[in-house]
Amino acid sequence: MPTVADAHANVSPEEIARFGQLAARWWDPDGESRPLHDLNPVRAAYVAARLDLRGARVADVGCGGGLLSEVLARAGANVTGIDLGQKVIDIARLHLHESNLSVDYRVQSSAELAAAEPAGFDAVCCMELIEHVPDPAALVNDLAALLKPGGLLFMSTLNRTPAAFGAAILGAEYVMRLLPRGTHHYAQFLKPSELGRLLRRAGLALEDVAGLGYNPLNRKAWLSRFTAVNYLLSARKPAAGISA
Repeated sequence: MPTVADAHANVSPEEIARFGQLAARWWDPDGESRPLHDLNPVRAAYVAARLDLRGARVADVGCGGGLLSEVLARAGANVTGIDLGQKVIDIARLHLHESNLSVDYRVQSSAELAAAEPAGFDAVCCMELIEHVPDPAALVNDLAALLKPGGLLFMSTLNRTPAAFGAAILGAEYVMRLLPRGTHHYAQFLKPSELGRLLRRAGLALEDVAGLGYNPLNRKAWLSRFTAVNYLLSARKPAAGISA
Protein backbone atom coordinates (compact mmCIF):
# COMPACT_ATOMS: atom_id res chain seq x y z
CA MET A 1 0.00 0.00 0.00
CA PRO A 2 1.50 3.36 -0.99
CA THR A 3 2.37 6.09 1.43
CA VAL A 4 2.80 9.81 1.01
CA ALA A 5 6.53 9.19 1.09
CA ASP A 6 6.31 7.15 -2.12
CA ALA A 7 8.82 8.88 -4.39
CA HIS A 8 6.92 7.74 -7.48
CA ALA A 9 3.60 9.27 -6.46
CA ASN A 10 2.51 12.44 -8.24
CA VAL A 11 1.74 14.19 -4.98
CA SER A 12 2.95 16.92 -2.66
CA PRO A 13 3.32 15.77 0.98
CA GLU A 14 2.28 19.27 2.05
CA GLU A 15 -1.00 18.90 0.15
CA ILE A 16 -1.70 15.51 1.74
CA ALA A 17 -1.07 16.95 5.20
CA ARG A 18 -3.26 20.00 4.51
CA PHE A 19 -6.26 17.95 3.44
CA GLY A 20 -5.63 15.43 6.19
CA GLN A 21 -6.26 18.21 8.69
CA LEU A 22 -9.76 18.59 7.24
CA ALA A 23 -10.59 14.88 7.50
CA ALA A 24 -12.38 14.87 10.87
CA ARG A 25 -15.01 17.40 9.68
CA TRP A 26 -15.14 16.37 6.01
CA TRP A 27 -18.80 15.39 6.24
CA ASP A 28 -19.83 18.47 8.23
CA PRO A 29 -21.68 20.70 5.72
CA ASP A 30 -20.82 23.75 7.83
CA GLY A 31 -17.17 22.85 8.39
CA GLU A 32 -14.03 23.58 6.40
CA SER A 33 -15.32 21.41 3.53
CA ARG A 34 -18.45 23.55 3.18
CA PRO A 35 -17.67 24.64 -0.43
CA LEU A 36 -17.28 21.00 -1.46
CA HIS A 37 -20.70 20.18 -0.02
CA ASP A 38 -22.24 23.11 -1.88
CA LEU A 39 -20.62 22.28 -5.23
CA ASN A 40 -21.06 18.51 -5.03
CA PRO A 41 -24.69 18.28 -6.27
CA VAL A 42 -23.87 20.28 -9.41
CA ARG A 43 -20.81 18.19 -10.17
CA ALA A 44 -22.75 14.96 -9.63
CA ALA A 45 -25.59 16.16 -11.86
CA TYR A 46 -23.09 17.07 -14.59
CA VAL A 47 -21.80 13.48 -14.55
CA ALA A 48 -25.26 11.91 -14.38
CA ALA A 49 -26.48 13.97 -17.35
CA ARG A 50 -23.77 12.44 -19.55
CA LEU A 51 -23.47 8.90 -18.22
CA ASP A 52 -25.94 6.19 -17.26
CA LEU A 53 -24.57 5.44 -13.81
CA ARG A 54 -26.59 2.26 -13.28
CA GLY A 55 -24.01 -0.52 -13.24
CA ALA A 56 -21.26 1.72 -14.57
CA ARG A 57 -17.77 1.18 -13.19
CA VAL A 58 -16.48 4.59 -12.06
CA ALA A 59 -13.15 5.66 -10.56
CA ASP A 60 -13.19 8.74 -8.34
CA VAL A 61 -9.56 9.89 -8.36
CA GLY A 62 -8.69 12.15 -5.45
CA CYS A 63 -11.93 11.18 -3.74
CA GLY A 64 -11.13 12.78 -0.39
CA GLY A 65 -13.73 11.87 2.20
CA GLY A 66 -16.10 10.47 -0.41
CA LEU A 67 -18.69 13.19 -1.08
CA LEU A 68 -18.91 12.53 -4.82
CA SER A 69 -18.21 8.82 -4.51
CA GLU A 70 -21.29 8.28 -2.35
CA VAL A 71 -23.59 10.21 -4.69
CA LEU A 72 -22.40 8.16 -7.65
CA ALA A 73 -22.82 4.92 -5.69
CA ARG A 74 -26.32 5.92 -4.63
CA ALA A 75 -27.18 6.40 -8.31
CA GLY A 76 -26.16 2.81 -9.03
CA ALA A 77 -22.50 3.06 -10.02
CA ASN A 78 -19.82 0.64 -8.87
CA VAL A 79 -17.35 3.15 -7.47
CA THR A 80 -13.66 2.84 -6.70
CA GLY A 81 -12.45 5.88 -4.77
CA ILE A 82 -8.72 6.51 -4.45
CA ASP A 83 -6.72 9.08 -2.54
CA LEU A 84 -3.20 9.22 -1.11
CA GLY A 85 -4.42 10.67 2.18
CA GLN A 86 -4.88 7.88 4.71
CA LYS A 87 -6.90 10.12 7.04
CA VAL A 88 -9.46 11.11 4.43
CA ILE A 89 -9.84 7.52 3.23
CA ASP A 90 -10.42 6.43 6.82
CA ILE A 91 -13.20 9.04 7.09
CA ALA A 92 -14.69 7.94 3.76
CA ARG A 93 -14.78 4.31 4.89
CA LEU A 94 -16.26 5.25 8.25
CA HIS A 95 -19.07 7.23 6.63
CA LEU A 96 -20.19 4.15 4.70
CA HIS A 97 -21.51 2.77 7.99
CA GLU A 98 -23.86 5.75 8.13
CA SER A 99 -24.87 5.83 4.47
CA ASN A 100 -25.15 2.04 4.02
CA LEU A 101 -23.55 2.35 0.59
CA SER A 102 -20.77 0.30 -0.97
CA VAL A 103 -17.64 2.04 -2.28
CA ASP A 104 -14.22 0.46 -2.78
CA TYR A 105 -11.95 3.02 -1.10
CA ARG A 106 -8.19 2.64 -1.49
CA VAL A 107 -5.07 4.54 -0.46
CA GLN A 108 -3.62 4.40 -3.94
CA SER A 109 -2.16 6.70 -6.59
CA SER A 110 -3.66 7.19 -10.03
CA ALA A 111 -0.55 5.65 -11.58
CA GLU A 112 -0.87 2.53 -9.43
CA LEU A 113 -4.55 2.10 -10.22
CA ALA A 114 -3.87 2.59 -13.95
CA ALA A 115 -1.14 -0.06 -13.82
CA ALA A 116 -3.35 -2.48 -11.91
CA GLU A 117 -6.56 -1.95 -13.89
CA PRO A 118 -5.80 -0.42 -17.30
CA ALA A 119 -8.89 0.35 -19.37
CA GLY A 120 -10.97 -0.88 -16.44
CA PHE A 121 -13.50 1.91 -16.00
CA ASP A 122 -16.51 3.26 -17.89
CA ALA A 123 -15.86 6.68 -16.42
CA VAL A 124 -13.30 8.52 -14.31
CA CYS A 125 -14.00 11.55 -12.13
CA CYS A 126 -11.20 13.83 -10.99
CA MET A 127 -12.59 16.88 -9.23
CA GLU A 128 -10.43 19.71 -7.86
CA LEU A 129 -7.25 17.63 -7.88
CA ILE A 130 -5.17 18.59 -10.90
CA GLU A 131 -4.34 22.03 -9.48
CA HIS A 132 -2.75 20.31 -6.47
CA VAL A 133 -0.37 17.85 -8.18
CA PRO A 134 3.25 18.50 -9.24
CA ASP A 135 2.80 16.96 -12.72
CA PRO A 136 -0.62 17.64 -14.30
CA ALA A 137 0.31 15.90 -17.58
CA ALA A 138 1.18 12.68 -15.76
CA LEU A 139 -2.14 12.76 -13.94
CA VAL A 140 -4.08 13.21 -17.19
CA ASN A 141 -2.18 10.31 -18.74
CA ASP A 142 -3.14 8.12 -15.78
CA LEU A 143 -6.80 9.12 -16.06
CA ALA A 144 -6.82 8.32 -19.78
CA ALA A 145 -5.21 4.93 -19.14
CA LEU A 146 -7.96 4.03 -16.67
CA LEU A 147 -10.73 4.49 -19.24
CA LYS A 148 -12.23 1.79 -21.39
CA PRO A 149 -12.51 2.64 -25.10
CA GLY A 150 -15.47 4.99 -25.34
CA GLY A 151 -15.21 5.87 -21.65
CA LEU A 152 -15.77 9.35 -20.22
CA LEU A 153 -13.51 11.54 -18.12
CA PHE A 154 -15.00 14.25 -15.89
CA MET A 155 -12.81 16.93 -14.34
CA SER A 156 -13.25 20.19 -12.46
CA THR A 157 -10.59 22.75 -11.65
CA LEU A 158 -9.83 26.47 -11.43
CA ASN A 159 -8.98 28.74 -14.34
CA ARG A 160 -5.80 30.82 -14.16
CA THR A 161 -7.40 34.25 -14.32
CA PRO A 162 -7.56 37.33 -12.08
CA ALA A 163 -11.21 36.42 -11.36
CA ALA A 164 -10.19 33.00 -10.08
CA PHE A 165 -7.41 34.52 -7.96
CA GLY A 166 -9.89 36.94 -6.44
CA ALA A 167 -12.59 34.35 -5.79
CA ALA A 168 -10.65 31.21 -4.84
CA ILE A 169 -7.68 32.71 -3.01
CA LEU A 170 -8.41 36.24 -1.81
CA GLY A 171 -12.13 35.70 -1.30
CA ALA A 172 -12.37 32.09 -0.11
CA GLU A 173 -9.12 31.86 1.85
CA TYR A 174 -8.51 35.38 3.20
CA VAL A 175 -11.77 37.32 3.30
CA MET A 176 -14.49 34.75 4.00
CA ARG A 177 -12.13 32.10 5.39
CA LEU A 178 -14.08 29.29 3.76
CA LEU A 179 -10.82 27.44 3.12
CA PRO A 180 -7.52 27.29 5.02
CA ARG A 181 -4.94 29.75 3.75
CA GLY A 182 -2.54 28.12 1.32
CA THR A 183 -5.13 25.68 -0.05
CA HIS A 184 -4.60 26.99 -3.59
CA HIS A 185 -1.57 28.20 -5.54
CA TYR A 186 -2.40 30.46 -8.45
CA ALA A 187 0.50 29.31 -10.61
CA GLN A 188 -0.92 25.77 -10.61
CA PHE A 189 -4.32 26.78 -11.99
CA LEU A 190 -4.94 25.64 -15.59
CA LYS A 191 -6.74 27.45 -18.36
CA PRO A 192 -9.27 25.29 -20.28
CA SER A 193 -7.07 25.55 -23.38
CA GLU A 194 -4.09 24.21 -21.44
CA LEU A 195 -6.03 21.33 -19.94
CA GLY A 196 -7.52 20.64 -23.38
CA ARG A 197 -4.02 20.23 -24.81
CA LEU A 198 -3.12 17.77 -22.06
CA LEU A 199 -6.27 15.79 -22.81
CA ARG A 200 -5.52 15.64 -26.54
CA ARG A 201 -1.95 14.54 -25.91
CA ALA A 202 -3.33 11.72 -23.76
CA GLY A 203 -5.55 10.60 -26.64
CA LEU A 204 -8.83 12.02 -25.34
CA ALA A 205 -11.40 14.13 -27.18
CA LEU A 206 -12.81 17.12 -25.30
CA GLU A 207 -16.62 17.10 -25.51
CA ASP A 208 -17.83 19.86 -23.20
CA VAL A 209 -16.63 22.70 -20.98
CA ALA A 210 -19.01 24.44 -18.56
CA GLY A 211 -18.53 27.14 -15.97
CA LEU A 212 -19.33 26.35 -12.36
CA GLY A 213 -20.82 29.31 -10.54
CA TYR A 214 -20.92 29.60 -6.75
CA ASN A 215 -22.33 32.15 -4.33
CA PRO A 216 -20.86 31.47 -0.87
CA LEU A 217 -23.35 33.84 0.79
CA ASN A 218 -26.46 31.83 -0.10
CA ARG A 219 -24.49 28.62 -0.78
CA LYS A 220 -25.95 28.22 -4.25
CA ALA A 221 -23.99 26.59 -7.09
CA TRP A 222 -24.93 26.32 -10.75
CA LEU A 223 -23.65 25.60 -14.25
CA SER A 224 -23.01 28.63 -16.45
CA ARG A 225 -21.15 29.81 -19.55
CA PHE A 226 -18.73 31.76 -17.35
CA THR A 227 -15.56 29.66 -17.07
CA ALA A 228 -13.22 32.32 -15.70
CA VAL A 229 -13.25 30.96 -12.14
CA ASN A 230 -14.21 27.30 -11.80
CA TYR A 231 -15.07 24.97 -14.66
CA LEU A 232 -16.15 21.42 -15.38
CA LEU A 233 -15.33 19.40 -18.47
CA SER A 234 -16.00 16.04 -20.04
CA ALA A 235 -13.74 14.20 -22.47
CA ARG A 236 -14.05 10.84 -24.16
CA LYS A 237 -11.59 8.09 -24.94
CA PRO A 238 -12.17 7.08 -28.57
CA ALA A 239 -13.73 3.70 -29.20
CA ALA A 240 -11.32 0.98 -30.27
CA GLY A 241 -9.99 1.62 -33.73
CA ILE A 242 -10.95 5.31 -33.75
CA SER A 243 -8.25 7.94 -33.40
CA ALA A 244 -8.78 11.10 -31.31
